[in-house]
Amino acid sequence: MRIISGIHKGKRITAPKNDAIRPTTDFAKEALFNILNHNFYFSELAVLDLCCGIGSISFEFGSRGCSNIISVDQQSSTLSFINNTAKQLDLNITTVKSDLFKFLDKTPLTFDVIFTDPPYSFTKEQFERIVKTTFDRNLLLEDGYLIVEHSKQTDLSQLPHFEYAKKYGSSMFSFFS
Repeated sequence: MRIISGIHKGKRITAPKNDAIRPTTDFAKEALFNILNHNFYFSELAVLDLCCGIGSISFEFGSRGCSNIISVDQQSSTLSFINNTAKQLDLNITTVKSDLFKFLDKTPLTFDVIFTDPPYSFTKEQFERIVKTTFDRNLLLEDGYLIVEHSKQTDLSQLPHFEYAKKYGSSMFSFFS
């Protein structure tokens, strides 16, 4: 994994070997951030990275100047990896060990961007619950985006607040606003 742009552009980060993770590919990540770059000033964003894995998306936001990043995952080992790497790179990333649904149900915070990369095996109902909770609880700030990464076999276009989807290899990003 590498950081695509920003102060740590080109920096390679080696993922822990024992974690069952599926980091967003560099190709897909670069495409995603090209879209976001046209819509936001990174230094002004409040970002939530749900099911953050080893923090690939969080590190990219941090490298591009975002200083308000919360990374949520259930795996202590990946959160420890994020904390150590963020410290080495001098990035302001707050980690939270939690189930994504429990976090969404309880957080009092709001965000410009909520990015989530849940297991590709999630059911349509689980994806729908992410979208429903985000909008029912008003977790997005005005003009904010919920971005859900999922397999190309999953179609989320029928869910409320769906805007559009982009396909990159075997991954899809569905945008909700």
